Amino acid sequence: MTDDRMGLNLFTMNSVEHVSVGSWRYPGDQSSRYTDLEYWTELARTAERGGFDAVFFADVRGVYDVYGGERETAIERAVQTPSNHPQALVSAMAHVTDHLGFAITRSTTYTHPYQLARELSTLDHLTDGRVAFNVVTSYLESAARNLGLDERMDHDERYDRAAEFMQVCYRLWEGSWDDDAIVRDREAGVYTDPEGVHEIGFEGEYFSVPGPHGCEPSPQRTPVIYQAGSSERGREFAARNAEAVFTSQPTEEGVRRYMDDMRERAAEHGRDPDSLDVVMGLVPIVGESSAIAEAKRESYEEAIDVEATLALLSGFMDMDLSELDPDRKLEHIETEAIQGAVNAFTKADPDREWTVGEMARFAGLGSTSPVVVGTPEEVADAFEYWFREVGVDGFNVKEVVRPATLRDFVDLVVPELRERGLVRESYEDGTLRERLSGRSRLADDHPGRREALEEMSE
Repeated sequence: MTDDRMGLNLFTMNSVEHVSVGSWRYPGDQSSRYTDLEYWTELARTAERGGFDAVFFADVRGVYDVYGGERETAIERAVQTPSNHPQALVSAMAHVTDHLGFAITRSTTYTHPYQLARELSTLDHLTDGRVAFNVVTSYLESAARNLGLDERMDHDERYDRAAEFMQVCYRLWEGSWDDDAIVRDREAGVYTDPEGVHEIGFEGEYFSVPGPHGCEPSPQRTPVIYQAGSSERGREFAARNAEAVFTSQPTEEGVRRYMDDMRERAAEHGRDPDSLDVVMGLVPIVGESSAIAEAKRESYEEAIDVEATLALLSGFMDMDLSELDPDRKLEHIETEAIQGAVNAFTKADPDREWTVGEMARFAGLGSTSPVVVGTPEEVADAFEYWFREVGVDGFNVKEVVRPATLRDFVDLVVPELRERGLVRESYEDGTLRERLSGRSRLADDHPGRREALEEMSE
């Protein structure tokens, strides 16, 4: 993002529930319309009206069945179940907008890099370069079983596979086709110069991909790379690959520590640390007055489904929270799931201890991110503080009530942020990456671009 303008993404999921579990019961909530294409096109228009950079689609494979050792709670309470694939929505949402980007979560554990590279190149063409790839490794045991494995791949091996997966993608996207390979010479009958299309010859532990890429270069070549790794391996992976990292920490201290650590790691990988954007989750609850905003918050909290929240967090943490006393202090353990979810409540802020019950009540609105409540000016103050004083580059705006949270933010808070020069009045021309960083391609010091071009030149 630019130094004087904050980035904004809408953080959502193609499902009934995302991270504010139980809000589908709230009067006026339209979460059940997630199967209605018009719901998503309306949402895209609203986000673009608010100057958002992108809609950031979370996704999950499998069903949350860690809590109590059963899946019934997740199914009954709509804990990210049922859900549909996010990628299918993008073409329709792009068709009704001109500038809004789309970050799509895809798993490197349960797909093949050649196939995914083709899919995302296709979307990047169809959207004129508005696609981002949120790289995840998948954490639910149920996903592994449903996809034909006897058990989930262990945490570090998932990242080993992800590292190799991205190597393949970079070579396909960055090195397989020359910029001038497409010639469209009607007289000579040559559409593409074969000399400009190269095999990648990749041989690794997990993948063997001779290439070449099946798609001509898309506007961005490589989609914008997002990642949210918080474990040791996850942070190393993100520092090497991500152009923007997403963090969901409940405290300012946790956000600061994460941000400093990630930028140090990026520098160790030979990257300009300022080229790595840090995007934090934030939950805005806004009203025309402070009293209205507080009343909204209280009514939202009444709709929180604590048991369903624990079912969600149990899946995040790979820890059956039904077995723990609500008053027990939460202790750090290494798990095979989202270690960042554990870290957020146990390691990010050493001065704060959480009980299981406190964590569940906090996480009912937006999971592990702070909640900001107030008038448009007060909410804008909070966003400006995180941006100017803490130093984050942008925000994943988390929903409580859908689509009211987004509409309230766009109609009430965005005008205030625009008055302060923090949100664009109109969009700049170009691709998503150009609007975020001013670059049309991956940065020259990005390891993926650097190494892909080196390998292709040998």
